[in-house]
Amino acid sequence: MFDYDDFDEPIGEDGLQDLVEAYERSLSGEAPSYFDSDALEGVATYYFEAGRFEDALGVVDHQLGQGAPSSDTWMRRGVLLNHLERHDEALDAYDQSLALNPIDTETLINRGITLDTLGRADEALDDYDRALDIDPMMGDAHFNRGIAFEKMSQFELAAEALETCADRDPEHPEVWYELGYCYDQLDRLEDAIEAYDKQIDIDPYAHNAWYNRGIVLNRLGRFQESVASYDYAVLILDDFASAWYNRGNALANVGDPAGAIESYLKVLEYEDGDAATYYNLGIAYDELGDHKTAADYFRRAIADDATYADAHYGLGCALDAQADYDGALAAFAEALRLQPKEAEYWHARADAEYNAGRIAEALRSYNRTVRLAPTNVDAWMDLAETRLEANQPAEALAAYAHVLRLDPTSPEAHFRQAVALATVGQRESAARSLRRAAELDPERADEMRRAYPDLWRDPRGGSLRGGNLPGLPGLSEDER
Repeated sequence: MFDYDDFDEPIGEDGLQDLVEAYERSLSGEAPSYFDSDALEGVATYYFEAGRFEDALGVVDHQLGQGAPSSDTWMRRGVLLNHLERHDEALDAYDQSLALNPIDTETLINRGITLDTLGRADEALDDYDRALDIDPMMGDAHFNRGIAFEKMSQFELAAEALETCADRDPEHPEVWYELGYCYDQLDRLEDAIEAYDKQIDIDPYAHNAWYNRGIVLNRLGRFQESVASYDYAVLILDDFASAWYNRGNALANVGDPAGAIESYLKVLEYEDGDAATYYNLGIAYDELGDHKTAADYFRRAIADDATYADAHYGLGCALDAQADYDGALAAFAEALRLQPKEAEYWHARADAEYNAGRIAEALRSYNRTVRLAPTNVDAWMDLAETRLEANQPAEALAAYAHVLRLDPTSPEAHFRQAVALATVGQRESAARSLRRAAELDPERADEMRRAYPDLWRDPRGGSLRGGNLPGLPGLSEDER
């Protein structure tokens, strides 16, 4: 909001440059030292627009010392002091301005902004309300009320104030952006998209609007559109690292790990790497089957944050995929030290123990998994299979029964239960389970017939009904 728009430039650009040079010569005594108010305003504006706030403040102080001060001059001094982060002095200047002109709405708004910067939101709101008492149509007062409520996390009130501003001034340069943010916080996601679109209509190069629009689209699950928004954000500002990072996340969500990697590597071009970026690179490389590179990035994530449990877990998965079972188990052990109740970590550890041939240890870990996640069908299935392999058929059947309580329509569970029942000599029950598997997945008869021809026939001597019955072979060890 802080601006110097009220400074009029009394002469053209070339003349203004000459005026500034003359003013600077006067400071060293090389030229006359008197400049009228319009000339000093022009010099101050020149410095302000060049970001030379200390120099602009010197001009305003010169102006104040030259004659009867005006409320506008004091207000401009407050603006400059605020830019210089000398907020208490800025408030004194605004008070001087208001002493001369108590109904100056621009001074009230700028004073409110400074108070808000100092964390004095309630006082800031009082100033905005005073400005609105004087001019109810003043869009900037409604806008800054909205910003104050935003900072207080009162997003409903913020949205109401910003909507009023948008009604008063639909071309306001920032109101639609802030409305988009409020709507996002209020989970009014479609409204947020519409607001960001209006902001972009006003300023197509508003990279932050494109970026926030991408975030909201990602929340809506519209990942391809989200990627397109991030594309515009980085096209406008190539070193926009956060946009590259979120673009990578969106591409990962649409199953494009190669594109995600490209985006995450762009983040590393513009920022020092952090654990989250390294971790996401590890996930993406792992999905591409490049487990060695994945492990390298998981290690970098751990080096950046040794307490990042998911990175230890990811490293374990990548090492397991490379048959480095000892390394994988060490990584899972560290992940579990950090988060001992994470069922997913126990499940991965059990799989690695199974792959390493440590059946007894795998059984203990699968049991721990299902205690922590009693509705995890895959873990119960793995527990059942491992019990069967460990020559624990009764315990395996109990686990298969639990799988079927969780998922009664799983043809794989019925088939595996049939095999286990046949193993313990319960052929009639095995036949019933096999028949149910066939009903649930009637497209794989030949496979089943070849795998278990002895279960194909009814134990009483007839053939099982159902025509082409399915066959569901067990998981091989390297599929665990």
